[in-house]
Amino acid sequence: MRDLQNLSGGGLRSARLLAPLAFACLVTAYPFAVSDYLIDIGFFFGIYALLGLSLNIVLGEVGLFDLGHAGFYAIGAYVTAVLNTRYQVPVLVLMPVSCLAAALFAYLVCSPIIHLKGDYLCIVTIGMGEIVRLALINNPFDLTGGPNGVFGIDFPRVGNLLVVDSSIEYYFLVWITVGVSIAGLVSLQHSRIGRAWNCIREDAVAAQATGINVRAYKLLAFVLGAALAGAAGNIYASKLMCVSPESFTFWESCLMFCIVLIGGMGSIPGVIVGAAFISLFPEIFRPFAMYRMLVFGSIMIVMMMVRPGGFWPRKRGAVTLRPLMEDTADGAV
Repeated sequence: MRDLQNLSGGGLRSARLLAPLAFACLVTAYPFAVSDYLIDIGFFFGIYALLGLSLNIVLGEVGLFDLGHAGFYAIGAYVTAVLNTRYQVPVLVLMPVSCLAAALFAYLVCSPIIHLKGDYLCIVTIGMGEIVRLALINNPFDLTGGPNGVFGIDFPRVGNLLVVDSSIEYYFLVWITVGVSIAGLVSLQHSRIGRAWNCIREDAVAAQATGINVRAYKLLAFVLGAALAGAAGNIYASKLMCVSPESFTFWESCLMFCIVLIGGMGSIPGVIVGAAFISLFPEIFRPFAMYRMLVFGSIMIVMMMVRPGGFWPRKRGAVTLRPLMEDTADGAV
């Protein structure tokens, strides 16, 4: 009996290793077998995957409702656009700058509201996202270009040796970023921080009672999620070579929310599935554009009825508080 269990466990581990490897091979081979149009679809699939992963930190790991996530996405894109067009700072150099700017903005605006829960936090984040969009339209300090946005963003380049200026190069840029982000998030899920997030998600009061600094960990989730959204904004801005407020509406935040819900909250493979659905759905139903939202809404309703946990829900193990309590006693949490 033990041999059978070991055999099944080994097969499961092999499948867990083979599935990401097979997906990586598919992503690598895809642009060499399709047209530039389909490569661009793959690029936006990667952008939505990156945005879904960023929101998954807040919504999936900690269980905080955030419907203003497009605001962080916009901060990253506009920081890239303004600093590149006005001061000729290279786009690749601006990627960490965009991440830091979005993270700093998240820290400043979320610190006063992090104590809110449920619907209250959701409503406040909606307002936060809309404030960012309206500020961009009002062109503060003559930086954002108003409703027209900012044009003339340069290609990502490293001197004259490496210039990312084709569809396939942008495709690999975004998917390399997604791969690095997934590696970091998987490590984070299995760290002390990931365990603390899970405790907060299941019962914030119990987590607080064990000595976990709930406010600090919630704020950390917002900051890390915003930083990842800022990276997506950087790549998006350089690909389109322009940004405008209409790209960062409340609808974009809703799409990110749907990615996490459809795929499965807290599930990284689920986020990839949800991003594929969101990015490929408009292309599949393009001939029926008039009825696209009707079909989309119907699919969402069916999904919530049939699989409320998402298409690929995360199988969470039992949350163990003892290591966290030991860390607390040592002053680590």
